[in-house]
Amino acid sequence: MTCELAVQLRKAGKVTVKESSLKDLGATHLKYGVVDEHFEPRRVNLIFSEFGYIYEKLSKMGSEHQSHFYKITNLSNLKHRATMSTSEFKGFTEEQEALVVKSWSAMKKNASELGLKFFLKIFEIAPSAQKLFPFLRDSSVPLEQNPKLKPHAMSVFIMTCESAVQLRKAGKVTVRESSLKKLGAVHFKNGVVDEHYEVTKFALLETIKEAVPEMWSPEMKKAWGDAYDQLVAAIKTEMKPPS
Repeated sequence: MTCELAVQLRKAGKVTVKESSLKDLGATHLKYGVVDEHFEPRRVNLIFSEFGYIYEKLSKMGSEHQSHFYKITNLSNLKHRATMSTSEFKGFTEEQEALVVKSWSAMKKNASELGLKFFLKIFEIAPSAQKLFPFLRDSSVPLEQNPKLKPHAMSVFIMTCESAVQLRKAGKVTVRESSLKKLGAVHFKNGVVDEHYEVTKFALLETIKEAVPEMWSPEMKKAWGDAYDQLVAAIKTEMKPPS
């Protein structure tokens, strides 16, 4: 239904659904209490399903075809990246800073467990994202038992959170034990595209929400979301092919 809707959208000039009606769908979703937050993971999961399907098809055709696919998906965002600069710091307010500092202080002691939870959420929404990590591609053990996943997940979680904490004071994005240039190069090499960042953002916000439920609010969600967007923008600026 979803795919056929997309196919006919322009020709029909409106949204139509097969073997149903928008009124019926709306009533059913209202009955079961579906809200905006339920639609978002479905959207990114749909995108990742298509992305993973194409990846699998190309993997059978050889690495050259995969490389070409990733080149296309990365270059499709080149114009957007070219307009961004790490110096283009968008204001992060004092109130937002206080919210991320307070919540990070509460989470820091559990960074290892939260980092793993963060990554497991990513893979739950988008299983094909596991192919981006060499240490997971040929792993035969459950994700939570992979010896390399937990330390990597903790490192990424801490880096992301500390980047948010220092954002206003530093006036720019900084990253722990790394450089934006290195992060950009790694992300470009592994074929990371906008949809990967989108699902990661969703997983991050859900992880924080569950870690500090008593602190969570729309304002805190926006603060963490804005800080994450700044980090992603800075990484994207450095996502370039080797010169």
